[in-house]
Amino acid sequence: VYANASRVYFGRPESGTLESEFSGNLTEVCPTGVFTDKTHSARYNRKWDMQYAPSVCQGCSSGCNISPGERYGELRRVENRFNGEVNQYFLCDKGRFGTGYVNREDRPRQPQFRNGASVETISVDTALDTIIAKVQGKKVLGIGSPRASLESNFALRELVGQDNYSTGLSQKEQNLVELAASIMQTEGIYNPGMREIEDYDAVLILGEDLTQTAPRMALSVRQAAKNKAKEMAAERRTPDWLAEPVQRIAQDAKSPIYILAATQTRLADVATGEVVASPNDIARLGFAIAAAVAGDVITGLDDDAKAFAQTIADTLKAAKKPLVISGTSLQEAAIMEAAAQVAQNLGENAGLTLTVPEVNSMGLAILGGQSLEQAFAQDYDAVIVVENDLYRRLPAAQVDAALAKAQDVIVLDHAETATVQKANIVLSAASFAEGDGTVVSQEGRAQRFFQVYDPSYYKPELAIKESWRWLHALETGLKGKAISWTVLDDVIESVAKNIPALEAIQDVAPDAGFRVHGLKVAREPRRYSGRTAMRAPLSIHEPKQPTDVDSALTFSMEGYVGNQTPSALVPFAWSAGWNSPQAWNKFQDNVGGHLKGGDSGIRLFDRLAKRPARSYVAPAPVLANPESFRLIPMHHIFASGEFTVKTPAMETRIPEAVFAVGTQDAQRLNVQDGQTITVQAGETSIVLPVQVIEYLPTGYIGYPIGLAPTVSLAEPVSVAVGV
Repeated sequence: VYANASRVYFGRPESGTLESEFSGNLTEVCPTGVFTDKTHSARYNRKWDMQYAPSVCQGCSSGCNISPGERYGELRRVENRFNGEVNQYFLCDKGRFGTGYVNREDRPRQPQFRNGASVETISVDTALDTIIAKVQGKKVLGIGSPRASLESNFALRELVGQDNYSTGLSQKEQNLVELAASIMQTEGIYNPGMREIEDYDAVLILGEDLTQTAPRMALSVRQAAKNKAKEMAAERRTPDWLAEPVQRIAQDAKSPIYILAATQTRLADVATGEVVASPNDIARLGFAIAAAVAGDVITGLDDDAKAFAQTIADTLKAAKKPLVISGTSLQEAAIMEAAAQVAQNLGENAGLTLTVPEVNSMGLAILGGQSLEQAFAQDYDAVIVVENDLYRRLPAAQVDAALAKAQDVIVLDHAETATVQKANIVLSAASFAEGDGTVVSQEGRAQRFFQVYDPSYYKPELAIKESWRWLHALETGLKGKAISWTVLDDVIESVAKNIPALEAIQDVAPDAGFRVHGLKVAREPRRYSGRTAMRAPLSIHEPKQPTDVDSALTFSMEGYVGNQTPSALVPFAWSAGWNSPQAWNKFQDNVGGHLKGGDSGIRLFDRLAKRPARSYVAPAPVLANPESFRLIPMHHIFASGEFTVKTPAMETRIPEAVFAVGTQDAQRLNVQDGQTITVQAGETSIVLPVQVIEYLPTGYIGYPIGLAPTVSLAEPVSVAVGV
């Protein structure tokens, strides 16, 4: 802020990209409106002229709550939706700005016949009748997805049968996700929520660059680093909300945070110690820490590593509430097992959090099913793929061979993907903004997202439906039975009845019959304007607003708006005299606390029977081979997600695809920044420029997840300089 006499200028001292992955929160925190959402400004409308719905961010497995806003059939803006146990007031830029793919014109919006580049739009009846005729009496393989809802995955399983249903995960990924779910259900393991992470006074992170794989959790870790400062301030009777005095008292003192990762992380500035190592070495060091915590002798490591492991163990034991964080990003099961062993050895005061790749990965682990490799090993006549790009799961040659075995490939999706382009029939599925469903976050929290708008209201020719509706229509046609799932509650009831572990999803949100003072909950603020003119180019006669049979929400401002709305149904925050996001204080039991009546979501693992505790065994060391390299996953907050790269507004934030090479290996290969290398992984050959980085395990090459063709990371690869 610059001021001179009566002149005041708001701005930045210099232009450029804001470095923080949470810079978008300035649009909600800023009290003057100086910082604006450029993605919204490009298609601006007043915030009270948008239609909202309670929803869940689809960007990662954290399960942050969001309020997407729509106008004229376009997703215009995403606002943070307060959840006192998850994201609270903050949302990462991936979740806030990465939803533009919903508005893309090249996505399937009507059923299609496809033959290579030839695309023919067809009617709903033609699509259903054709599919039924093609697969009647045939063996059909159903491939689900961790980005599809529980309801859609279950509907697919009902259609093809449990023996023919695949989760849509590779064997490697499925093993990792199922291991994470198993550990979370183990006796003696406590899995804290995102907010609770902020209360731990010592943190050990094994194998995760959280800023890239679970950004909101990384922010919670940053908050945990401040607990030492708060403790020192409390001794001087200074309340923790006095941020500047607390910082002065603490100076550079922080709560201990130790990070073992494959490369330097964005949390290095708050870390007490950070070590870069290979996945195998991270796991072995993790088991050494577990041994030191238990008082056992550390073996198999050099003296420096033993001393470091002992230091971490002593720190964790001295803490009142130690926390261990790990996950699947390095694709090494032993790392998660080491994390579980450390948490078990620390005892009941310790917490353990495991991240998984996608919004409903944990839901699929509970639902169960075959891996892609198991499914493709069968004989089948047709394949139905639901909201999954198989080319992101397995190498292209493997997927091509699997799809070639099928006479028909039927794909349901809301995006133009490589798998959609291989289909001969495409059904236009709803995105999270156009449909309802339930997903399960990494902490096992089942949450529901609700439809923001009805696309056909603005364009009657569109035929976008939830995948579970398409699949149930096919099932009833194939089996000659009446439609039994007419509303979302019917599907949820069926899921709960058939899968006991998911029975609690019935309690995630009120059913469609819920009312407040006899009213449905309004998706639109009371001052919503211009509704009668919206369809004027189509007809001067205003049609009835769409009817939502699936939820207790209404596509109108004519409904209940207020703080008596259950937390799972709050579409936006507004209260008389409170037009900014600060209106959330009217929905909370106390400012910054929890929502009245409890925060949204049901923690499934808290309701499931615990499995007996078990001991894990450290892996054998992987010996370096000077003749070959191994690939190590390198994640990027924006580039590694399937849909952030499809969002036009995010294009400038997507880095160039490169192979990362450590300084020593760059000298060994005699390469410099910008030179190209060719990596041969199985049948796949990848040519990318090199980026030399200081910290990377020797003998490993960083593979850019999401920016390069999918390959198996399990086996060594050959490397050649040049093309």
